[in-house]
Formats: sequence, structure tokens, C-alpha cells
Amino acid sequence: MTGRSITLTPDLNDYLVANGSRPDEVVTDLIAETHAALPANATMQIAPDQARFMTLLTKIVGVRNAVEVGTFTGLSALAIARGLAPGGRLVCCDVSEEWTAIARRYWRRAGVDDRIELRIGPAAGTLAALPAEPYLDLSFIDADKTGYATYWAEIVPRTRSGGVILVDNVLQSGRVIDPAATDPQTRAIRDFNARVVADERVELVMLPIADGLTLARKR
Repeated sequence: MTGRSITLTPDLNDYLVANGSRPDEVVTDLIAETHAALPANATMQIAPDQARFMTLLTKIVGVRNAVEVGTFTGLSALAIARGLAPGGRLVCCDVSEEWTAIARRYWRRAGVDDRIELRIGPAAGTLAALPAEPYLDLSFIDADKTGYATYWAEIVPRTRSGGVILVDNVLQSGRVIDPAATDPQTRAIRDFNARVVADERVELVMLPIADGLTLARKR
């Protein structure tokens, strides 16, 4: 098939980030602290170009009500919160007090902590407790891959027509197309991707940003 995306070398990726709105000091420091404090888990943090994309998309959609599943050290929440319309709110779901303590500090430093409500506990329960009507403008799923189907099932009915859902890590570092990759997370993502592309409630595109990002719009 022709017209495929270009392969990003490290140097080309650096150019992309530098010429697509450079990360400010808050983002740069958050990334550095995450890598220093949590080196074994730092890859869970979204890429800086992805963060900028999410801020811009949040502004384009005019988001007032947003939900995030999987907060880690807070870069994705910071990105969304910076794009919220006046009076907008973001509910974050996570299970780690330790990791989100870093997030809280950077949210305060960026001046967006008043727009974010962090709820500690299993995300499935947090989502199920949200209002049942379709009111969400934007949601971001980036947590345990085996839970994606559950989170999707809770979020789609709560998303308004024209609202968007972002789902991270849908390529699993390329393992989704490797028949030898049979680990639970990869199998869960394969099943999830197949389910979502067949979901007639949404229209979507899978973008080659970072580890693969699905952008779905509620019909």
C-alpha cells in the first residue's frame, strides 16, 4: 500500500517536536522528573508532541467536560486541562497516590489544578458513577490494556454527539501485527481495536502518534 507514514528517526522526531510548538519549562521539568524518579515506568508518560496535539484538539472541540483514565505523573491531564474552555473540568482516574502526587505538584505549578478532579480508585467504578447522560466532550484512555474494553463501554454512552475519545498505545510497539506476541496486553489491544473499528456509534482514525493513538468521534 502506498502513502504510508514516514518512519521517524530520533533526529527527525526531535525536529518534529521542536517545530511543532516546543514544550515549555513546566512540561520539560515534568518529563525530566518522571524519568529521574520512575525510570522503569517513564515510558508510560505520553510524548511531548502527543501532549501538544491533545491540548490543541481540546481547544478545537471546545471541551468543557473531560475524563481521563490513567493519569500517571500528569502530563496528559496537564495537556487536556490547558485546552479546556472557561469553566471546563477534567476528572482523572488513577490508582496510584505516589505517581499522582507528582502530577498534583505540576498541575499547581501550571495553574490548572482548579480544573482537575483526581479520583483515586479502580477506573471502572469511577466511570460507572459518572452521570449516565451523554455529556462528555472528550475522554482519554491510557491505562491497563486489559481494561480498555470496559472503559470504552462506560465512556461511549456518556459521550455527546460530536464528542471525541482518544485511546493510547493501540499499536503496542508494533506487537499488534506480530503473531508471536501473545501476552495478555497485546491480545487485549488486538481485540479492542477490532471491536472499536466495528462500533457503529463512532467514526475513527488510528494515528501513528507515539505508540499509536485512536481518535474516535461519537456520531
